[in-house]
Amino acid sequence: MTEFANRVEQVSISGIREVFEAASEDAINLGLGQPDFPTPAHARRGAIEAIESGHTDAYTSNKGTRSLREAISAKYDRDYDLEIDPEDVIATSGGSEALHLVLQAHVDPGEEVIFPDPGFVSYDALTEIADGTAKPVPLREDLTLDPATVEEAITDDTAVFVVNSPANPTGAVQSEADMREFARIADEHDVLCLSDEVYEHIVFEGAHHSPMEFAETDNVVVVSACSKTYSMTGWRLGWVAASNRRIERMLRVHQYGQACASAPAQYAAEAALTGPQEPVEEMVETFERRRDLVVDGLEDAGLEVPTPEGAFYAMPKVPEGWCDEVLDRGVVVVPGDAFGEHGEGYARLSYATGTEDLKEALEIIDDATRAVR
Repeated sequence: MTEFANRVEQVSISGIREVFEAASEDAINLGLGQPDFPTPAHARRGAIEAIESGHTDAYTSNKGTRSLREAISAKYDRDYDLEIDPEDVIATSGGSEALHLVLQAHVDPGEEVIFPDPGFVSYDALTEIADGTAKPVPLREDLTLDPATVEEAITDDTAVFVVNSPANPTGAVQSEADMREFARIADEHDVLCLSDEVYEHIVFEGAHHSPMEFAETDNVVVVSACSKTYSMTGWRLGWVAASNRRIERMLRVHQYGQACASAPAQYAAEAALTGPQEPVEEMVETFERRRDLVVDGLEDAGLEVPTPEGAFYAMPKVPEGWCDEVLDRGVVVVPGDAFGEHGEGYARLSYATGTEDLKEALEIIDDATRAVR
């Protein structure tokens, strides 16, 4: 009898889904990892016009349309003064597929993938699916990833280490000095740095930096997407940027597993990247106001919470039984251990929801916190 592959047996359903399924239909949902804003009108029009003109009826190039890849290349030149050839970009079905391509192309069975804990749930699962060995490492007290911790964890079996800034689930933003160190580590140890930059434009203090800005070798691969920046989670359009030799290997996985990203989504993404950026700025300003509201509310409830500098998540330390108490009172939060062993004792709250709902949720959280202390 055919049994299931071990790589699948090692992967469980996300703990985030379990929380959603346990919540009542009228609960205030602070668990969703997607912006509560519409996709910008000019991005929608880009897709509509391409559909109506018949440009989306056929496969695109496996890497994606040339015009989209040129728009992505121009974005890196504009944002980070990085010269990326459009041939060194693959348009993917969201940032998740991009992460999958990187690990499939660079990790042999048993090789280690180092990633932050608590960290995005896909890092562990996609490592297992690649037959790699997951090697989570703890964060600093401010929930940033310490380059020294990463460097200490590297062995002869390490293939990849993951950097995520701004970070899910913590909202932490790595400093420029940290990013320089991650680039140095990738160069000196000849280990691939996978930089997950899906939240790159949702930064409240300072600026986002990519380790690709500072690397002297091609040992940095960048993953990003339109999902968070342009509120396009449902469009499923991301990309991976790397040296040509790495892109050509990842293309071998992409062309058989996906062929190409959705054509309408590619045209929408091109319009998003090349059109007005005011909707992004307005969204980030709103998230910052909500961040301040949430942090103040959590601190008023007596919880310790590092101030998130990006994304749209807060991760307070919480007492035992807190998450269940909050959920029972009608507010969905995600227990920190859904994001790794070192997330135990924390909870993730998303403030990608309306201000009035946030205010109501914070009142409930205040009552719940008193109840478990």
